[in-house]
Amino acid sequence: MAFALNVARHVVSEIDLRAFGGSALTDDIAVPKGRALEDIAQGIPVTYVPARNTIFLAFALAWAEALGAHDIFIGVNAVDYSGYPDCRPEYIAAFERMANLATKAGVEGQAHFTIRTPLIAMTKAEIIRLGQRLGVDYALTLSCYDPSPQGEACGTCDACVLRRRGFAEAGVADPARYRAAASTS
Repeated sequence: MAFALNVARHVVSEIDLRAFGGSALTDDIAVPKGRALEDIAQGIPVTYVPARNTIFLAFALAWAEALGAHDIFIGVNAVDYSGYPDCRPEYIAAFERMANLATKAGVEGQAHFTIRTPLIAMTKAEIIRLGQRLGVDYALTLSCYDPSPQGEACGTCDACVLRRRGFAEAGVADPARYRAAASTS
């Protein structure tokens, strides 16, 4: 995706959270499938990865401080999501406070770090429409928690259900490749 967007500098750093497990996305735990929307919105699901956004934001903070950047962007969403605690505005505000307490730039007053969450209060349909206006090629995106080895989305996990609903509500065709059995779901 970074190549397709002509990003000037893109760093890939391996973070393997499978070492800790504790989630259907990092351990040998079944990914829930076929859940109703009202069930998806209840509780914290087994797809929650312990401290994932904290780890991602910590890496982003380290790079931002090294670059002299002050704004850190993360695509969390607290409207159409699966109940992850690290997608809530309260969490983001707490991390931002910590970022300004735990960095040389913050302590010495050289920078005030701001965590930017442009998608946090948008529905999936609103996000899809915004992406269209900005020229996002959704064929390059995948939301699935359990894709096939060929990169086809399962069509029935929580992420696929929310994605499909978002595209339908936006009135936009979803270009994701779904497994044949899921294409009519």
